[in-house]
Amino acid sequence: MNHDSETENKGNILLVDDIPENLQLLSDLLLKLGYTVRSVTSGRMALKTVNVKRPDVILLDIKMPEMDGYQVCRIIKADEELRSIPVIFISALDDVFDKVTAFKSGGIDYITKPFQIEEVVARLENQLTIQRQQRLLEKEVIQRREAEEVLYQSRALLVSILNSSLDGIVAMQAVREPTTGDIEDFRCLVVNPVIARAFGNRREDMIGKLVLKKLLSRLDPELFARFVEIVEMGEPLERDFYYPSGESCWYHFVAVKLGDGFAITVRDITARKQMELALQDANQKLEKLANLDGLTQLANRRCFDNRLEREWLRQAREQQPLSLILFDVDKFKCYNDYYGHLAGDDCLVRLAQAVQQEVRRPADLVARYGGEEFVILLPNTDVKGGIKVAQSIQQAIHNLAIPHEHSNVKDIVTVSLGIASLIPRLEIEPDTLVAYADKALYQAKEQGRDRYCTNSG
Repeated sequence: MNHDSETENKGNILLVDDIPENLQLLSDLLLKLGYTVRSVTSGRMALKTVNVKRPDVILLDIKMPEMDGYQVCRIIKADEELRSIPVIFISALDDVFDKVTAFKSGGIDYITKPFQIEEVVARLENQLTIQRQQRLLEKEVIQRREAEEVLYQSRALLVSILNSSLDGIVAMQAVREPTTGDIEDFRCLVVNPVIARAFGNRREDMIGKLVLKKLLSRLDPELFARFVEIVEMGEPLERDFYYPSGESCWYHFVAVKLGDGFAITVRDITARKQMELALQDANQKLEKLANLDGLTQLANRRCFDNRLEREWLRQAREQQPLSLILFDVDKFKCYNDYYGHLAGDDCLVRLAQAVQQEVRRPADLVARYGGEEFVILLPNTDVKGGIKVAQSIQQAIHNLAIPHEHSNVKDIVTVSLGIASLIPRLEIEPDTLVAYADKALYQAKEQGRDRYCTNSG
């Protein structure tokens, strides 16, 4: 028979009786009511059928040859897979029906012949309803167990992560003033061992307590307002901070909003910070070395070129004069040839020190231009100021009185100086100032050396 889906789902009934004609009326009625019905004529056939396709309810006659209904029921109830199938015994009114044996063998109910169809349907529906509820309950129990297992595993995983993490992890909940709603402090919800050790506390002494203000008083009280902002505005906060704790002192934290509170992850970055600081220090030293002349410890040519570029632009904007003195040692080749290169190097060092003593303004720069040639950059200085500096340098070198027997200028070391002064303009290259000073230096040499000449363009 074909039935709609609602009818087909009413239930599968197995009828067991050695005289099926006796149950034909019941079978037809049940089929009309939408049940699926199978009929077998012996206990053995019933057991085979049950194993092939499991029924929802078994209607089992008691009086059958070879194997009676009690025996069939006991075998079914002994099977782990089948024992939950409800068995309703069928008995004729004139048969001897042992209710105690029926229930002991596993029967759940009984019906007497002749059948009252309403009674049969009521008893069937009662068992089917109980079965459906049992299945739902079993399903719910399984689902709950699965959920509990997932929750247990999640908690175990979370605890494992918290306890094994090299980073410090904290979750805080805002504690608000009841009338205003303002955040007064934060209560610690979760804290892992790393954080507890860093603050010298036990986790048990921190969880559930109002601890943040107290902790921040030792770290940075201003951070409290920033953490309040995280909760109220939702903006995360990331920062490095210094906090000596054992062998560690530098940390990095990231704080993000979490419910009405925030979660914070803290990482020990002491090793990285120490490397950064060491690298920064090394870079500064390298930068200094890159800008220093190895022999005289004055600024080198590279440093001078960079400074000239910057000062040229600045003085052009401000329309202030920029002066430059270019000088070199008179007859230095003769000095080297006679006294030797070591003595020549020592002579340059002494000259550099003397000149540096005379040029003391922070903005001024003394540099070794190359070989025995030196340069002095004088911002905000006109030609008169340049002459003053040149004169003081010339006098300081005379005062050193370094012997120079093979000089045809004087019997001591002397220098020739070229002074140039300009108000820079952006359309003119900075090297123009050097070219003017070089021309003035050439004139000083042409005029007999141990003197200065000027060139203002």
